[in-house]
Amino acid sequence: MFKPQDLVQSKTGGPQMIVLRVEGETLWCARTDDFAKKEIEVSADSVNLYHLDGDFGVC
Repeated sequence: MFKPQDLVQSKTGGPQMIVLRVEGETLWCARTDDFAKKEIEVSADSVNLYHLDGDFGVC
């Protein structure tokens, strides 16, 4: 469903993240505003693909 380089956002809101790697239903992501790319472990069912609608990000 998700693959590396996909942009995602938590279903409850929050920062835009980039998927670094996928292990089953676990995504390893980093916030796009984090230049150190600290990995964050998230469940695939807790995020949606990120896309822009005008100037706003919408999941």
